[in-house]
Formats: sequence, C-alpha cells, structure tokens
Amino acid sequence: MANDSWSRDRVRRELLAPLDDSFGATMSDCVVPGGFEGCRIDMGNGDIALFCWRTEPGTPHVAYWLGNTVTPEPLWRTEKVGFEGAPDPLVEWATELLLEELYEQSPWLESYEHLSWFFLPVLLSKDGRESTRSFFSDHAAGFPDAEQSAALSFYDGILETGILDPYRETMAGKVGTSSHVDLVRMSAAMSEFTVAKLLNDAEYAFVPEVELDSGYALDFRVPTANTLVEVTRPLRPEDRSVDTPIGALKQTAGAKTDDQLAAHPDALLFVDCSSFRDDEWNTIRAERPAVSHQPAVIFRARPNGAIEGYPVGELPLNLDRALLWLTE
Repeated sequence: MANDSWSRDRVRRELLAPLDDSFGATMSDCVVPGGFEGCRIDMGNGDIALFCWRTEPGTPHVAYWLGNTVTPEPLWRTEKVGFEGAPDPLVEWATELLLEELYEQSPWLESYEHLSWFFLPVLLSKDGRESTRSFFSDHAAGFPDAEQSAALSFYDGILETGILDPYRETMAGKVGTSSHVDLVRMSAAMSEFTVAKLLNDAEYAFVPEVELDSGYALDFRVPTANTLVEVTRPLRPEDRSVDTPIGALKQTAGAKTDDQLAAHPDALLFVDCSSFRDDEWNTIRAERPAVSHQPAVIFRARPNGAIEGYPVGELPLNLDRALLWLTE
C-alpha cells in the first residue's frame, strides 16, 4: 500500500517501464470499484500485477499493488497489507480477476471453488504456482493411489465449511511457494487440514499455529479443552531408511517427542498415516502399535471422507464423532 499520489503516466514511467525492461510487459486498463483507478500489467514470463490508486477528490492518496512478479523499486518502502487489510470492494475485484486468471490457466481447478479461493495466494504465487498446481493435480494432494477429483473434493469440502477462513493466510502458506514439488512437506501440510476437520467434526473450536513461550509453535490450540495439538505425517516405508510401516510410524512420532513434545508433554499428537497404501496401513491397523508420545491418535484418511484410527494413552478430547475407532 502506497500513500502518495499516482497517475496513469506515473504508473507507466515508474512501474511498467522497469518491468518491461526486465520481462517484456504490457499494461491494460481495469474498471476498479470504490473510487479507484487501476490497471493490470502482464509480463512476458506469465507474471501478473494489479495496481490501483485513489482518484476521488478530497480523499487521502492511497494505492494498492498486488502481484506475483518483481516489485518495482518505487514500491519497496511501502506498507504491506494482507487481503484483510484492504477495502472490501478492492479485495472482491482482485479476487474475481485473479480467479478468472487461474481458471484460464488451469481449467481443472474451476470444479473446486473453495480450494481455488483458499489457496489462491500460492496457486498464483511467483515461485510456487507451478509446483502447487502439480501437487494438487499430479499427486492428488498427497493421497496415494487416489484420483485427483476425489482428493480435491475431499479438501474442497473441508474448506467449504469456512472453519479455516480466518486463518487463510497462515494455512495456505503452509503448502509453500517452493519452485519444486516437495511432496513430503506439502503432504504434511495437508494433514493439518485433515486434523482441522477432525477437530471441527468433534465440535471443538481451535486456533492454528500457536506460538508458545518455549520458543516452539504447535499446530493447534483447543481453548475449551486447554489442549495443544501437534500433527505429523510419516513417509511411506519405501521412501525412507526404515523399511516397515510400524518402524516408519514410530520413527516419525519419536522425532516429535525429541523436540516440540519434549517441551509440551501434555500435547495431543496426531500421526497421519494417509500417505500409506492399503497394505502398509493394514499392518498398523492389525497391530495398533504404541508410539513414544502419549496421548496420541494414529489415523488414516481416505479421499472418500472415511477416517479411521486408534488412540494411544488417554485422550484429552472426545473424538468419537470425528473418526471411526478401530476395535478388536
């Protein structure tokens, strides 16, 4: 956000010109609501930027820049605001335009409007747009042996509830803006969305990404139960040095015990085995091994919405409504 005066000539001189020199850029006019003038700048490398400035007489000078490209130098020392800090008409205008751009580039996303909106900042990000779209389309959001449509419908359904809307910037950013597909990290990020579903289905309100005095940040706090929650996700055995499902489960849970959970021993650990194939999960399902931290929930979700698991130790939350407990 810039607080000085702008005009179309200044935009061409100070914003368009350097971008054109770097990438080859063209500028087109936009109809912007709320007493603003605006434009769109398209770069030859596929980057896009929106810029709008106040034009109503007697109103304070203010302008907004939104782009997934290099920020021109005149805007380097301006105030940064998120979507929630901009006027609602501008947010609606920019969101509509960017979603149209996203759907034009990746039409398959149009079937998942809630997922598209929620992850828009990363799906159109400068460095992560290709990798994020590949993660969702080519890797079924981390589900093995799953159709893209089933996996994305699962997460679209979670996001449709709106439970994570207040935390969109934090949660969408967890998938990241890496230039390559980091399947391990991205899949682990989606586990937090699944756990958010479990907490919501169990009728618990929660706050994600809790910074603590210990210096650690845990994934959720459930205020009404005074419970901290941490989420982890084992790699499949074939993708790590430990070559058995139970070994992979125990090693991953143990890594959490050695750092965050050593400082917060009463936290509830969710271990998401959704990356395991049927035969790997069936081994765990049959033996239901304990892990080094208690309390814990060992679970596996499927794209059709079926979630099953078992507890380790006495749980501080009642999750009976959220998943199917394995029994003898």
